[in-house]
Amino acid sequence: MKSVGIDIGSRTVKLVALEGNKIISSAVADSSYDPLAVSKELLNGLSYDVLVATGYGRHMFSEHCECRVISEIKAFAVGARALFPDCRAILDIGGQDTKVISLDEEGHILKFEMNDRCAAGTGRFLEIMAAALRYPLTDFGEAALQAKKAEKISSMCTVFAESEVISLLTRGARREEVALGIHEAITQRIIGMLGRSAPTPSLVFAGGVAYNQCIGHLLAKNLGISLLIPEKPQIVGALGAAMEGMRNYTTDQKEKKK
Repeated sequence: MKSVGIDIGSRTVKLVALEGNKIISSAVADSSYDPLAVSKELLNGLSYDVLVATGYGRHMFSEHCECRVISEIKAFAVGARALFPDCRAILDIGGQDTKVISLDEEGHILKFEMNDRCAAGTGRFLEIMAAALRYPLTDFGEAALQAKKAEKISSMCTVFAESEVISLLTRGARREEVALGIHEAITQRIIGMLGRSAPTPSLVFAGGVAYNQCIGHLLAKNLGISLLIPEKPQIVGALGAAMEGMRNYTTDQKEKKK
């Protein structure tokens, strides 16, 4: 039995294909200007028994393709527990939003908080700040870790923060120290969300920003814990969608046999 989960985000589309409980393929692609076309391209040539969509564009996708839909919160809870069965919280930082989810011992959702009205601290914010400092995004976190001290960044509004960065550079601040200041400001914002919604040591760090070594380092240091970071942190939601499809398909088949 094959189940496919697809997570249509604002910046990327992620796909996971399961056979039984084993991942047989996964993919990540930029959403581009046409996430529906990108989603269909990722599905091209795949055979499956059930398809489940999640993410920002799940309802748009379901209008054009026959599938089930589940919320991002549910998908990340299921996906994180599949990878780390004892996890009690998930932090997902994607292209345009940040999610914090708290779970009970059985993996049920206790509460969650989602910052989707402001780009501060998201992947898009990091992209803009990296560009302002003339760093490739892939090198931004590593560059920040080289700084001996941090320049304080007082604004987390993307427009004001970019102006502040330019002003600091004009005054002679070192690039890596400004980069570290940006990462520290983001980390403090995230810690505030975690304190309100998921105060637990067993924390899964998912989403594209989990590739940023400096954010992971600062979070672990400030929280005093070891983060649980998946090998492919971007596909956690798609994995959860595929797992949920597997569960529902199995249940449906049992009901048909009665």
